[in-house]
Amino acid sequence: MHYSRLFGKTLRERPQGGSSKSYRILQQAGYIRSLGPGLFSYLPLGIRVLRRIKSIIREEMEALGGQEVLVPLVNPYEIWEKGGRAELVGRSLVRFPDRQDRDLVLSPTHEEAMVELLRIGLNSYRDLPILLYQFQTKFRDEEHLKGGLLRAREFIMKDAYSFHRSYSDLNNFFPRIFRAYQRIFQRLDLDVIAAESGVGFMGGHKAYEFLMPSREGEDVIVICEHCGYKANRDIAIAHKEYGSERPLPVEKILTPECSSMNRLSRYLKLPKSKLAKSMMYQSSQGLVMAVVRGDYEVSIDKLSKVSGRNISDLARIERVKELGIAPGYMSPLGISDDVMVVVDDTVANSNNLVMGGNESGLHYVNVNFGRDFETPLVGDIVRSRGRDSCFQCGQPLKEVRAIELGNIFKLGDVYSRAMNLEFQDDKRRRYYPHMGSYGIGMGRLLNATAAAHRDEKGIGWPVEIAPFKVYLMGIGKSHKVRRVVFDLYEELGPEVALLDDRIESPGVKFFDAELIGIPYRIVVTSGLLLNDEVEVYERASGRIWQVPLREVVSQILAY
Repeated sequence: MHYSRLFGKTLRERPQGGSSKSYRILQQAGYIRSLGPGLFSYLPLGIRVLRRIKSIIREEMEALGGQEVLVPLVNPYEIWEKGGRAELVGRSLVRFPDRQDRDLVLSPTHEEAMVELLRIGLNSYRDLPILLYQFQTKFRDEEHLKGGLLRAREFIMKDAYSFHRSYSDLNNFFPRIFRAYQRIFQRLDLDVIAAESGVGFMGGHKAYEFLMPSREGEDVIVICEHCGYKANRDIAIAHKEYGSERPLPVEKILTPECSSMNRLSRYLKLPKSKLAKSMMYQSSQGLVMAVVRGDYEVSIDKLSKVSGRNISDLARIERVKELGIAPGYMSPLGISDDVMVVVDDTVANSNNLVMGGNESGLHYVNVNFGRDFETPLVGDIVRSRGRDSCFQCGQPLKEVRAIELGNIFKLGDVYSRAMNLEFQDDKRRRYYPHMGSYGIGMGRLLNATAAAHRDEKGIGWPVEIAPFKVYLMGIGKSHKVRRVVFDLYEELGPEVALLDDRIESPGVKFFDAELIGIPYRIVVTSGLLLNDEVEVYERASGRIWQVPLREVVSQILAY
């Protein structure tokens, strides 16, 4: 490829905005451009990297016997109703009618569509197990857009789905897909942690996520460096400290403009561990109130488990007001029986807490569970913290911020049963296939790989996924230099070499070469040609050396 003909040149200044430095570098280097909030265009350089990443993933999927398919982005709304997730996904699911007024959705994931594909494409139970995978666009109307490709509205996923005759067969396959994911990330030279995670709106029985530690990440995992325990903080189990003291009489107090934990803590001069906060959530079965201590955050995964309901999102403020509750002052005291109340065990086992009065500017002090309010639903519904201690060995936990790159789910027969996908074996017994779902976010992976291999000058791509293997440039106006550069380009070929044929200063070319991050750079100058040599630079190590002209092509191709 001639650089002069490449669409999407580098930018002299790094774009501002966006929380991810890697995202800004990808824009400056000419890999992506933003079209709007959460919407991105991939330029030729970005497409080349994506194509090479896809090649690695295809190799690993097909080594497992996977077969590539492609199901539509647009799905009938009715299959989401059958699968039981239409309401659960919440407002992020985009729904619209076609011209016959049949409801359609832009799918954020494709479990339902794959079940339907299996229904029409599989002839017999003897065809199981089977692994199907695809690279497909998804759409999720995200509320919080940040980090560039790490959280986009429209995104590309590699999603794979396995179907099995039994849960034990799914169990036996799970370690194989686990190891395949590890190999994919190893080939991308990424330091990835596999941690237990929640199943969320996917449902199922067990899930793991693969995360790359990074300050740019929005996920947090807790790790015990003593026993090796690792889990997403939303489902991690940890020892918690309770505040046990003699119960005192409950009192009503005025708390003007104290609608947040920070303001209330400052106003009362109390630590957040002495406060209780209540959050109202929406589920497909009705409203659920979570009551936790002020020094903790609610875990939707744990709340779903304890409540037995699929929690979709925070309830709308308008819905809270309809119950006669002032936002910011919510509590279970005197709450309607229509609301399910779930209490964290720290609240149930800590005495004399401060709790909202459901009226603006009003709180109660010395509130005690069992005396002043109660519910049968008590359990662990909070995110674990780095300052908590490991449930397994008692040693301190450590919080690690990370980028989620992929996840694997044991779904069991959740979808096949909900959508009535049955098979009959040779003994005429009918059963529901057991299913696994395995995803990798392609944009996230591109962004994370750039984050892992960037420096202040730009990106240093691993050789296996770099858009080109070598950046080829000449310095000076000598006809011989130009001829040698073009001869080398012809030998290396347009898939291997990016030829900087622009009429620009050496400084501009060196700047762009570092920014784009191609693994090797060949520089041809008149001085070097006096000795029949060229200069080779390795981006990853910074090493520079001279190579005989007649050997440079074979050396580069051998790397």
